[in-house]
Amino acid sequence: MTALDLTPAPGAAPVGRRIARHASMELRLLLRNGEQLLLTIVIPTVLLVVMVHAPLADIPRPRSNFLVPGVLALAVMSTAFTGQAIATGFERRYGVLRRLGASPLGRIGLLAGKTAAVLAVEVLQVALLVAVGVAVGWRPHGSVLAALALVVLGTVAFSALGLLMAGTLRAEATLAGANLVYLLLLVVSGIAFPQSDFSPSVRSGLRLLPSAALADGLRAALAPGAAIPGAAVPGRAWVVLAVWAVAATAAAVRWFRWA
Repeated sequence: MTALDLTPAPGAAPVGRRIARHASMELRLLLRNGEQLLLTIVIPTVLLVVMVHAPLADIPRPRSNFLVPGVLALAVMSTAFTGQAIATGFERRYGVLRRLGASPLGRIGLLAGKTAAVLAVEVLQVALLVAVGVAVGWRPHGSVLAALALVVLGTVAFSALGLLMAGTLRAEATLAGANLVYLLLLVVSGIAFPQSDFSPSVRSGLRLLPSAALADGLRAALAPGAAIPGAAVPGRAWVVLAVWAVAATAAAVRWFRWA
């Protein structure tokens, strides 16, 4: 009769499983947070409806073709950057991250799990905003795959920036800084307001922002009348987002502090 081997076999779970479990926990926390849902879902949706119907700015017509891709970019920024930075900053202040730091998760696992949870929330955001956009007259064109690739790349960049801020500043400074950056990028990045009031030299600098690159890229990817869907996406948009994603991720891995 073969004896059972009951010897303990301690050890960490595989990396993929650790990240998946952490992403699942982060997703549940995001969906239970009313303030987060207000920032990530309600504000972009209300802004889209109001801006389409209210002549608050000199926006190219049809207004929905300009606003829907811009608000999609805003939704990515609000979820991946602002909401993520604030929530993680207070998790760090209350000692939650210190406990995670004692686990086998590691910095890369934390970054990957939080970013995966953000991507899951963005699926709901995109579905809702597309439905609202269609209801106000927008008709999607172009390449859905190119638009999704831009959203994923933008999410990685903004998530890393948010975690870098949360992992280096005090919670109160993160709260103030994340909201200030959110408002500034909303105004100057061409997300909901055209950049036509800025001089050409200033516009050239503003287009290097990840929010501007994402909004411009989504407008080009979903533009009506493109001969080859998605081919009109400027290379600058891909390059800017890729540089921000790589640089911010490397900085977050290097300087993120658990406490």
